Amino acid sequence: MRARKRFGQNFLIDDSVSQRIVDSLSLQPADQVIEIGPGHGALTALIAEEVPAFTAVELDRDLIPFLRARFAELDVISADVLKLDFVELFDAGCVRLLGNLPYNISSPVLLKLLPVAGQLRDATFMLQREMAQRLVAEPGSKAWGRLGVQIQYAFAVDWLFEVPPEAFDPQPKVTSAVVRLRPRVPDTEVVDYSLFNRLLTLAFNARRKTLRNGLKSLAIDFSCLDASEDQRPDTTTLAQFVELANWCHDNPA
Repeated sequence: MRARKRFGQNFLIDDSVSQRIVDSLSLQPADQVIEIGPGHGALTALIAEEVPAFTAVELDRDLIPFLRARFAELDVISADVLKLDFVELFDAGCVRLLGNLPYNISSPVLLKLLPVAGQLRDATFMLQREMAQRLVAEPGSKAWGRLGVQIQYAFAVDWLFEVPPEAFDPQPKVTSAVVRLRPRVPDTEVVDYSLFNRLLTLAFNARRKTLRNGLKSLAIDFSCLDASEDQRPDTTTLAQFVELANWCHDNPA
């Protein structure tokens, strides 16, 4: 069963990497585990040693019979993870999510987690290193952007370790990294999340402009806010973006 380019498949073949990922989870038999994209079962086999019954979501229908035959206790959902209702999928709550995400779907999968953060215990993903860097970025760095702000609002993000291309078949042209997302309670809650997203979009679509110019359509009065109208989005903190969004909610243009 060869990797299919249209599915963005790069199968994990380094047993030491698989073991390191699963060991980092400290799994317990009663854990509610969902694996995205089990592929040939590199992680699945190790999870099965710790958790007797769990769920996997696989898009490639040719892999389904193999997975079901190899893992009798595995509940395999044959589906595109981007089309699944995560609220329904995580209905048991306290779910432990993990997977080696194809690079072409990593961002949309991460965004789908935002509304269901409260149903997760944690989410551990293998991602392209550049994507992982965006999730752990800090203001003032080139990697700081809209996705990082959104994820860090809902999750604490831990950088675990990097994985070289040689750990996969076929070998990708990039280095990967493993990260873990743990739901957190925001220091200050966003009042209107859609407005928060709109503000982030406006800001980072004009990341080279000052906040005064990039957010001009929102008519923000910066005199009473922590953020300066002369600073740029890539130096604006999460707390400042939350404050800006909540001010816009309280002072509609």
